[in-house]
Amino acid sequence: MGLPPKVFYTLQEAAARWDCTLADIAGWASVGRFDIVTAIAPVTHELQTLAGFVAVSVTDILQMFRRSDTSPGSCKLWRVRPVGQTEWVILPEHPSGFEVTLADLLIMADEVRRFEADCDLLRRPASHIGSTARYDWDGMYIAQMVRIYDQGLPATQAEWLGEVQEWFVLNGDGSEVPDERTIRRRLTPIWKALRASC
Repeated sequence: MGLPPKVFYTLQEAAARWDCTLADIAGWASVGRFDIVTAIAPVTHELQTLAGFVAVSVTDILQMFRRSDTSPGSCKLWRVRPVGQTEWVILPEHPSGFEVTLADLLIMADEVRRFEADCDLLRRPASHIGSTARYDWDGMYIAQMVRIYDQGLPATQAEWLGEVQEWFVLNGDGSEVPDERTIRRRLTPIWKALRASC
């Protein structure tokens, strides 16, 4: 018997799955296409105890999703909405605080599947099935894992992007190199996740 389906996806997993940026995901969540959630330890507010998965207000933490390298690594939550409810709850002061990082933010798997069905993403053919992939993304990812393991992260995302472009030039078949926007879209979720864990 196989493993059961996933219960949730990290934002980085969703970005890779949909081939989009974290900023795109934040935008879709901010207009109600799906909820971004996090988990909190029990806290009592008035007569209600909040615990477990709660939706976060994306507009309250939008600075975490800038399309540049200036995004803060974490933000404080001031309100949440219990999953399945419609009203936002203002969070009381709490000794441990309610800081969240990108790694704390999730999308529930049923929301991911519903969004994919709504956007007809399930019918999109995978570009590499039955044909040769245009670019060697797997080779690039492996090379970058080795590079990060041996040397650590580059100082800036722009420097890393340049290294990846150079890798495609040196390891390609002489055809065109992926454009900067395409490479950045694939590297940004990884960059943010690694920087948040430092």
